[in-house]
Amino acid sequence: MVVGAGPVGLWTAAELALGGVRAVILERAVERSPYSKALGVQPRTLEVLAMRGLAQRLIDEGRKVPAWHFGMLPNRLDYRVLDTPFPYMLAIPQLRTERLLEEQAVRLGVQIRRGHAVTGLDQDDDGVRLHVTGPDGDYTLDTQYVVGADGVGSVVRTAAGIAFPGTDTTGYHYLGEVRVTETPVVSAQNEHGAFLSVLLPDGRYRFAGTDAHDNNDRGPMTMEALRATVKRVSGSDFGMHDPAWLSRFGNATRLAEHYRKGRVVLAGDAAHRHVPAGGVGLNVGVQDAMNLGWRLAAVARGDADPALLDDYHEERHAVGEELIEHTMAQSALIAATTPETVALRSLLNSMVVDVPEFALALARRLSALDVAYKSDGHPLIGIRVRGHVSLDGRPVLCTPALGPATAAAAEELGIEVITAESTMLIRPDGHVWWAADDADDHVIAQALRDLGVRFPAPARV
Repeated sequence: MVVGAGPVGLWTAAELALGGVRAVILERAVERSPYSKALGVQPRTLEVLAMRGLAQRLIDEGRKVPAWHFGMLPNRLDYRVLDTPFPYMLAIPQLRTERLLEEQAVRLGVQIRRGHAVTGLDQDDDGVRLHVTGPDGDYTLDTQYVVGADGVGSVVRTAAGIAFPGTDTTGYHYLGEVRVTETPVVSAQNEHGAFLSVLLPDGRYRFAGTDAHDNNDRGPMTMEALRATVKRVSGSDFGMHDPAWLSRFGNATRLAEHYRKGRVVLAGDAAHRHVPAGGVGLNVGVQDAMNLGWRLAAVARGDADPALLDDYHEERHAVGEELIEHTMAQSALIAATTPETVALRSLLNSMVVDVPEFALALARRLSALDVAYKSDGHPLIGIRVRGHVSLDGRPVLCTPALGPATAAAAEELGIEVITAESTMLIRPDGHVWWAADDADDHVIAQALRDLGVRFPAPARV
């Protein structure tokens, strides 16, 4: 059971179904939200979608942005130099991304139950019992595993007793989607606050930023407050009118102590809460799901030891720690109004231009192209494989020559084999699982078996 039908829950369920596991999504909302919290798909997420043959459908509808911001610094990061087939941030509303992910999930047989709210759970060594309130009243469900993809207020996380330590709100950010009579500036920042404006497909503009005069909890955002703060920062409100969405949110930042507890696993905002700086939230969540899906499918099928899920925690919790660090840093830059923080902002802004290596490192961090999972073995283990495609969600063995022992092991374990210059096994999520230099036929065959995971015949795709 997957709790939450946002992008993370949808992609997790789709990957489970691709791995031959029946997946059901429980979503408390009766209908999908009309608002798009996220507006951007980062390069690594496009690589993830491309692995399953879906990226081009989004690209055809989105707008390629070749330079992106870090902490709303005026000097942008050049994505065109990134080592990826997708050297840009794709501007596209979350609603469209969700529709694509839902189509993939439903096509693979995932059932989505909307209007079914999980209220609690109990688990033991044999399974999990979910307590649910649905359209016809309260009921319980028994399942093997539960994925909490139900956002920052995760009922699953709370019911499982997983701690969510971090920092409380010390300042507030705002968001407003409005029509304008004058084309707004792209960004502005001074002692009054900061904002960034983005043109939306429906002709409205999204304004997002901070107000130095509004660091207390004053309730919901209003149109009057949005006009006032944008005008203080830029000198104009650009003729704002006809608001479609106004929101106000704090900068609290938290990271789940464990991504797995028994038969409960967390992904996306249920595992990490942060300021939506740099347009990374949806992306990290989908990448969580990509890492989790094939593992949980293998464990649920009985084709892998449950310890495989501990590796999910080890790898993605480390990514979560980096996520928390750089979004907090961006939040501080966005809210910079004191002489000291303004000086820091100015210094970093100049370094983006003067130190190309610094700009590249920030771009790789935002795009998630720098994610490489730590390993004590071969230096290739854990790195992402650029341009990898795995439509059926199975691992791929690359090897210069296929010996009989390796061929037998690959067939037994459900591993695809292709000819390549070096020997390495690529996981279903596009990272190197195992690699060796000059390994003979029997060494490769034994290494594949030692990984302890078997994959079924390809699912219908």
